Amino acid sequence: MSMIQAKRFTLAEYHRLIELGFFHEDDRIELINGELIERVSRGTAHETCLRNLWKQLPKLIGDKATLQSQAPIALPPNSEPEPDFAIVKNRDDNYLTGHPEPADILLVIEISDSSLDYDQDVKIPLYAKAGIYDYWIFNLFDNHLEWYGEAYQDDRGKYGYLNKRIILPHQIISLPSFPDLIVSLNKVFPPRFNY
Repeated sequence: MSMIQAKRFTLAEYHRLIELGFFHEDDRIELINGELIERVSRGTAHETCLRNLWKQLPKLIGDKATLQSQAPIALPPNSEPEPDFAIVKNRDDNYLTGHPEPADILLVIEISDSSLDYDQDVKIPLYAKAGIYDYWIFNLFDNHLEWYGEAYQDDRGKYGYLNKRIILPHQIISLPSFPDLIVSLNKVFPPRFNY
């Protein structure tokens, strides 16, 4: 009796499907560990937090780095997530020749309400394995920022982060790689009554 196995895609295969028009423009698909994953719908609190970050981050970062939102980052060999935000190094071609890869990434940010378990259980090991040093989760369920840093691999081959900090919505935090750039979280988190 044979077992049925799902097809896993490489980045090259995924890009070929995109080129062939396999996906509709409105499809909310990302490639995670070789699997095509449909991203969950976002609630109003998620969108408010996203808009608030769009007000804060460009003013802080200016020309020091490149900011992208809900755009692909390439994590070879078989993942291409589209985090809510990524702060990446400036590059002369502005990533025309390829999506940012782990060496380009200064910070990945996810905003989590209904996707919290996924962002913690799947994305933490994914980003840690790729060597992304800093990962933030705006945890809208518990109303705090989770800052994960310093990726590691344990002796069983599992990936994670050595450090986790909780920052409350009334606190401030420096952007990784830019200690002089301060984010006031009270300007980012939506008011609790919106949940």
